Amino acid sequence: MRQISFDGSFAGWRDAARDLLRCGVAPHQAEWLGGSDAGGLFDEPDALEPIEPAPPVRIPRQLVVELENAARFRIDDRWSLLYRILWRVVKGDQTARLVGDIDGSELHSRIKAVRREAHHMHAFLRFSPASSESAPDYVAWFEPAHDILCSAAPHFAERMGLHSWLIATPNDAVLWDGQDMHYANPCPPAWRQLAQTAKDPGVELWKTYYESTFNPARLNRGVMQSNLPVRFWKNLPEGMLIPQLMSRARAGAQCDGQADSVTNKAGKRIGRPR
Repeated sequence: MRQISFDGSFAGWRDAARDLLRCGVAPHQAEWLGGSDAGGLFDEPDALEPIEPAPPVRIPRQLVVELENAARFRIDDRWSLLYRILWRVVKGDQTARLVGDIDGSELHSRIKAVRREAHHMHAFLRFSPASSESAPDYVAWFEPAHDILCSAAPHFAERMGLHSWLIATPNDAVLWDGQDMHYANPCPPAWRQLAQTAKDPGVELWKTYYESTFNPARLNRGVMQSNLPVRFWKNLPEGMLIPQLMSRARAGAQCDGQADSVTNKAGKRIGRPR
């Protein structure tokens, strides 16, 4: 068993995987140690010696894209699955990339989860204006389930124009200065504090609007939690309102098509059609 130490990045894995392929190291002979799992200070990596002169390894471009996307899925065996699929494809087994294959099915399942998490970031991340003149114009804190920050952040650069902004997560951070994007891993403590302590002066107005437009008659708890997972509520301004609004709906407010604060006002009452 060869222990493969690298920096935990896809680029580092790709370089190590290329060397393993040239040396004929099968998937079951490799143990991947990336990032915090890398060997200690005095550990010496196994020397890789080609068993015979090998031609350059040619890998389909689309496969590289698929492997890179799947590499963002956080799981202990992420690197071993990628190498197993790569090994099989290089050896001529193209079924390793198909959904009907056991490895291919897991590959596409992880890609789908990563894409969904990027969608969650685009939908649920909330920027707040920074209070310091030396800070970016806007800052945000987000807790993704997978390593999607680098791939999802360009979306905000396109939407925010020349405004500078910072997105910090428990693991890494991205700073957009209006022209260039700067990535940091791990997230600098100062950036983390800035993102977590930012206050939006318009948050109370937004919460009032959200509560007044909540329609208890249309509440479907399962669908809501599927589209807006509970784990995101704590970082959303309206997150603390959602359990209260759902509780009121279950307690009988579903007979109304409006929130209590709106229903109790003078005027025509909108009720459920009979």
